Amino acid sequence: MDDLTAQVVAKGLQAGDVESWREMYDAFAPAVWRMVTRWLGPSSGEVADVVQETFLAAARSARNFDSAKGTLWWWLCGIARHQMALHCRRTTRRREIVGELPDIELDDPPTAWNTNPLEVAALSEQASVVREVLLDLPDEYALLLSAKYFDEISVEQLAADTRSSEVAVRSKLARARQAFRGVFERRMGVSRTSLLTD
Repeated sequence: MDDLTAQVVAKGLQAGDVESWREMYDAFAPAVWRMVTRWLGPSSGEVADVVQETFLAAARSARNFDSAKGTLWWWLCGIARHQMALHCRRTTRRREIVGELPDIELDDPPTAWNTNPLEVAALSEQASVVREVLLDLPDEYALLLSAKYFDEISVEQLAADTRSSEVAVRSKLARARQAFRGVFERRMGVSRTSLLTD
């Protein structure tokens, strides 16, 4: 969705226009679904719930959208991130109350991998830790890292999406990588990681 169309849709959302909601949903639902799946894990059964909660929260807060702070997509990413964090907190709290241990589900490895099961399990554990670290980071850092490294969005596009300069985005990405490394290394018990290099 281009910027001009997004602004028209945003105005329609703020006015409660049903057609604007359909247009936003059609434009962004697949991308929101992919983002939530990536953060919660491909085997998570709660992806549909979080996507639904994201769009419901967007409906409730449409009047708060400010195009000067970022694009409609970036606003929706922030809402999705918040809903994922709420979901993870609720899930953790339920497990504490019930006293159940979380199920361990390994992601299906690509068939091209020639690795043994222990290596696959280690990679799956690492992917799980990456998702947890992203959910623990401040929203701005997590969204920037996800957009840059998972979605391969350029710094130029990120600057446009966030209504800031490329220099500011590069600076935030550097701080986000540093924060990510610190949390990741503590969780994995390693002194160094090559993840998220320029």
